[in-house]
Amino acid sequence: MPKRISESDIYQVLNHVNHPEIKNRNLVELGVISEVYMKDSNAHVTLALPNLQSPIKGEIIEAVKQAVAELTDNLIVDISVTEMNPDQRSAFLAIAREEHSSPKPGTHINKVIAVLSGKGGVGKSSVAGLLASSLRRAEYQVGILDADITGPSIPKMFGVNKSPEVSPEGILPVSSLRGIKLMSINLLLPDKDQPIVWRGPLIGGAIQQFWTEIAWGDLDFLIIDLPPGTSDAALTVMQSLPLNGVLLVTSPQDLAGMVVRKAAYMALRLGIPIIGLVENMSYIICPKCSTQIDLFGESNAEETARKIGTELLGHIALDSALSVFCDCGEIEKYYSEAFEVITNTVVQRLETMQMVTTVDVSLSN
Repeated sequence: MPKRISESDIYQVLNHVNHPEIKNRNLVELGVISEVYMKDSNAHVTLALPNLQSPIKGEIIEAVKQAVAELTDNLIVDISVTEMNPDQRSAFLAIAREEHSSPKPGTHINKVIAVLSGKGGVGKSSVAGLLASSLRRAEYQVGILDADITGPSIPKMFGVNKSPEVSPEGILPVSSLRGIKLMSINLLLPDKDQPIVWRGPLIGGAIQQFWTEIAWGDLDFLIIDLPPGTSDAALTVMQSLPLNGVLLVTSPQDLAGMVVRKAAYMALRLGIPIIGLVENMSYIICPKCSTQIDLFGESNAEETARKIGTELLGHIALDSALSVFCDCGEIEKYYSEAFEVITNTVVQRLETMQMVTTVDVSLSN
């Protein structure tokens, strides 16, 4: 006769099923197990995930189904999935970031900024490189974590191609000509032209290792160059790393604005502050008459910023000189007065956001 199973039995077994990405916490304490009940010989389990599009949803479902099915023979396990409410999501993310927020011992990072775009081709990596270079000119200690695992371009822009060294403190990031610390998957490959053909969990794991196993040392700013879109890599960074804010990059086309809004809403749903929006490739300057030409049409950046409730920090021209500097690995030599203004605004907004958070915390206490 099959063993009679109760809801308590199911909860007990699920207390031993850990989250695939938060290794030291089980699904029950993370709030992922929303509801459990028995009906006849069927076990019904409802899962609550922070995001229904989570790339590890299938892995969690399979782990739960297998664990419950082993309780007794011929037990039918039905799994349904719902999305966490804002309070549940906040609690889950707080635990996730606590688990992953500790970098290598000896590493002290003051501010972590993710640079994100909705679609490719808008110059997100260029903006990340320019931001790091501008901050370094202001004598900040700066690092760049290249989280665009399948399309890494940061080493090329900075003219860095040597492999990282290993010290007693851990893996050392490679320094650029002007002292910006870099880490990218391309620096670890014997052949820089070979593609990275990895599924999402491997990409997420590599990004987390770049955070926890690299001896970054003392940094004022760590810039994270995310791949375009709202899939695995962006989700890993936003759920796992202690981000101070996200800098969004778009271009004048309404299509780019529409897609960057998706990225913005993802950040907001995950409780990540948006620092502001930068419009890249806004215009070109005629080399003969100095007339400004809106090469990609009228800008929609103001409207995009308004819709996502943030500030347009500035417009960046499409400049062939920047392409030349990037191709030569000398992005640090490129200077743009417009981008210097953007950098100053980013620093000021981060300070303001920190002050607001501090005030909110003190009032809540």
